[in-house]
Order: sequence, then C-alpha cells, then structure tokens
Amino acid sequence: MAKRRYFGTDGVRGRVGTSPITPAEVLHLGWAAGRVLGAGHARGRVIIGKDTRISGYLLESALEAGLSAAGVDIALTGPLPTPGIAYLTRQVGACGGIVISASHNPYHDNGIKFFSESGKKLDDETEGAIDALMSEPMSTVGPEALGKAERLIDALPRYAEHCRNTLPPGVRLDGLKVAVDCANGAAYQVGPLVLRELGAEVTGTGIEPDGFNINRESGSTYPQTLCQLVKECGADVGIAFDGDADRVVLSDAQGRLVDGDGILFILSQYRHQRGDCEGVVGTLMTNLGVEVACEAQGIKFVRARVGDRFVLEELLSRNWTLGGETSGHILSLDRSTTGDGLVAALAVLEVMQKTGKSLAELVENLQVFPQELVNVSTEHPRPAELLD
Repeated sequence: MAKRRYFGTDGVRGRVGTSPITPAEVLHLGWAAGRVLGAGHARGRVIIGKDTRISGYLLESALEAGLSAAGVDIALTGPLPTPGIAYLTRQVGACGGIVISASHNPYHDNGIKFFSESGKKLDDETEGAIDALMSEPMSTVGPEALGKAERLIDALPRYAEHCRNTLPPGVRLDGLKVAVDCANGAAYQVGPLVLRELGAEVTGTGIEPDGFNINRESGSTYPQTLCQLVKECGADVGIAFDGDADRVVLSDAQGRLVDGDGILFILSQYRHQRGDCEGVVGTLMTNLGVEVACEAQGIKFVRARVGDRFVLEELLSRNWTLGGETSGHILSLDRSTTGDGLVAALAVLEVMQKTGKSLAELVENLQVFPQELVNVSTEHPRPAELLD
C-alpha cells in the first residue's frame, strides 16, 4: 500500500492552524472524501458531527464547502458523540459520516474521523483513496449539482433513543445514583439526558463547554475528578467519558477507578453466564488478569494491536461481539458498530441492576497483575507488521 500523507491510525489529526488541520487542507479533504464516499450514489449525503472545540466551527465550514464542491449533500448534527454519528450514518442511509474531534486531546488540537455507510470506520483502501485525491487539484461540479447543507435537528434525540434501546426491555436505572463527567465534550447533553430518562438520579460535571475546556482536568483521561465527585455526592457509580465519548471509565462508590479492563471483565463474565460470549478481544496492553479470568471460564481471549480499529478487525474476523482497550474503548457489536462510551456504561449499569451487585462487587474477582508500559523511542521505526 502506498504511503499515506494525511491519514494516521484514527483519521486525520493535528494542531489547528498547522498541516494537516488548516482551512485549505480540510476544504480539500472534504472534497476528496465527497468524491470517494459519494461514488456510486446518484445523490450522496454525508453526516457531519463534532465535539465542543472552538475550532469545530471552522473545520465544519471547510468540510461542508469541500463536500458541496464534490456534489454531496451534507447533514449537520452539531455536538454529538462519535458513535452517534456512526449510528446516524447507518440509520438515515447516508453514504458516509464525518466527526470533527481530537478525542481526548486538548482544545488546540482537532481531527477528522470518517465512517462508511455501514457505520464502521473506513478500511485502509478507502482511506488510501481519499489520501491519494489530496494530491490532485480540486474541481467543482456544475452549479446544478452542488451539494446542499441542512441541519439534522433531531440527531440528538435519535441517538439518545438508540442508546436507551440497547438495554433489554424492562431494564431501568430507577434508584441508582450516578455521577457523570462529560469532559466538557460531545456527551455533555446526551449523557446526562439518557441516564435521567432511564430513571437514574444524576449529578454531572464537565457539562459546561466553552470551546476551550474540553478534557481540561476532566473526563476519562483525568478520572480523579470523577472519583472525587462520586465520594462527594454519595453516588453508587461514576461514569467519565472522553471528549468525543467513544471511551468510558467508571468509578465505584468508594471512588476507586474501574478502567476498560475492568469493564471488559464485567461484561465478559456476565455474558458468559448467559451463554453469550464465545470469545473476547483485548489488546497488547490489556492486563493479564482479564485473559486469565476469561480462560478460567472457557472464554477464548485474543490480543489485537493497540487501537480500536484493530480490535474491531479481530472481532469481525472471528464473528465475536465483545472487545476493548484499557483506555475505555469498548466494542459491543451486538449494540453498536463502533466503540461507544455511553452504550458501554449502560451495559455495566444493566449488569448492576440485573444482578443487584455493586460495581465493586462485580470486579472483586478480577486479579490485576502488576504491569509496566514503556514507550521506546527509535530513530528507525519498524513496520507494524514486523512487530506482530
């Protein structure tokens, strides 16, 4: 495969105002994406969502203009979690979805993520085709074929309904006190809304975005804020999302962190008891305790390279549904096509409600083995395929 100039492991990302996140390059990227995603469609339509960064307005306008120049219509959702765009892309029959977000990074960074019409992240071939078009001069379709933009005004309630419907009939959260930290990011509205609609008593923080405070001392990468809030408000459980809400970590009632490994343990054990967990996909970073616990129950466990796209590839190749990363990317393919922090949190709350156990009780049998993760700098990086 030819070397790609723009796409990294999760779309296109960088500091705003520097390559590749400049208005001119993002305009060109929108055109290139429109050409590729709209191919084969008489009139393509792309969903665009974003998190709460101030630069989202700038990049949204640039993408919108580029897509229109390629003859593709645009539906704008405003701030919405990344998995919400994946869901809506599939649900409304769009030819693709785009999310403007740099996930857990500070506000001065931003990025562009893409989804196919099936709501899954683009494969290497499709990303490569878009990347290649970035080297070609832009052209504009005739005036009669220009794409039109509209607001998808019911995007948030549609996604909220989808999240609620991932719970089995009759499962509610009445009587549960929940603390939630939305990182001043994309879930700041829909996260507390869904929890309250399901009957939970909610105390929220990180729900007042100003364009600059996304992920600032909050969210899944700064869990001490959540853990402290849980203890202060006497919550039964705490939930923290990252900036675009595709990651989640939890806190038990004592303010102790439960990361993605703990979530994967809880869901795998519960599903196994129901006869619904043939295997689980973790990553090279997943704690050995999860693997040992799975194998003790006869659950197959395999490790993918770090990155939710690689976890997804392993799940699809084995026809399994459950996988995740220590960082809190949890994939439940029977409920969502991509990692979804809110859906994963609801799945754990479902287990709590169905079993009557606290979060601490659900993870008490997980033996966490000591481990140390070290990043090694090198002047001559080895191709990833040689390191597998």
